[in-house]
Amino acid sequence: MEAAAATLMLAALANETRLDLFRLLAAQGPSGLAAGAIADRLGLAASSLSFHLAALERAGLLRATRRGRFVLYAVRLFALRELLAFLTETAAAGQPAIAPELARLLPEADPEDNMIPSFNVLFLCTANSARSIMAEAILARVGAGRFNAWSAGSHPGTAPQPAVLEKLAALGHDVSGLRSKSWNEFTGPTAPPMDFVIALCDTLEGQVCPDFGDRAVTGAWPLPDPGKFSGTPAEQATMLNELYASLLRRLQIFASLPFATLDRMAVKRRLDELGDAVRA
Repeated sequence: MEAAAATLMLAALANETRLDLFRLLAAQGPSGLAAGAIADRLGLAASSLSFHLAALERAGLLRATRRGRFVLYAVRLFALRELLAFLTETAAAGQPAIAPELARLLPEADPEDNMIPSFNVLFLCTANSARSIMAEAILARVGAGRFNAWSAGSHPGTAPQPAVLEKLAALGHDVSGLRSKSWNEFTGPTAPPMDFVIALCDTLEGQVCPDFGDRAVTGAWPLPDPGKFSGTPAEQATMLNELYASLLRRLQIFASLPFATLDRMAVKRRLDELGDAVRA
């Protein structure tokens, strides 16, 4: 570990609230806790909690993982062990007899070493009942472990369209957690920060979108709304098949992009190219 990284971690912990937060999560182990549960246990306001979680996450001491509708925060135990090694390496060098004791605290490898950073992706449409629901389910499968998928709408319906859920279920997708919801759920202080925000309908043009932060790369992939299609049941089924296939192709390409070698503008261009392909 570099001295700069150790300094950042120690600075993040040099705050009584953050120290209490870190100790609480350390006691939970790898399972972690949701933000709401953390706030309740520590008696913190949502805005204050978000600030302290972000500080610990930036320092590399915490990781956030999506589980269904919730984001769980857990201590990065391997990072803590690296910090301990950095702080005690001179003691071990001066007293070789204690080196084996310290080594037992430090595994040779940790699963986190091989983890690929995950991206948060939010799909938007008006009702959040068909296109964005499909996109959420598809990316959850093709990008499992590398992408966290969400969807929302500017004027959400009461529930996803039954035909859409039936289609997804028939193709083996888990539909138990899919629901129609407002994009406002992703603007609060405890909302997960988005890396990508992709609009799937033209009707969002002219509307004032919420501020999803400077971090989000935006794109537009306009697709037809199944809710406005009035053909026969067979024609409706065909449209859903085409919609699913269109999203699947683009999300497979999106998920396979070499993000590690692309800068922000290059990623934006790729998103726009996929949107142009939809329009064509």
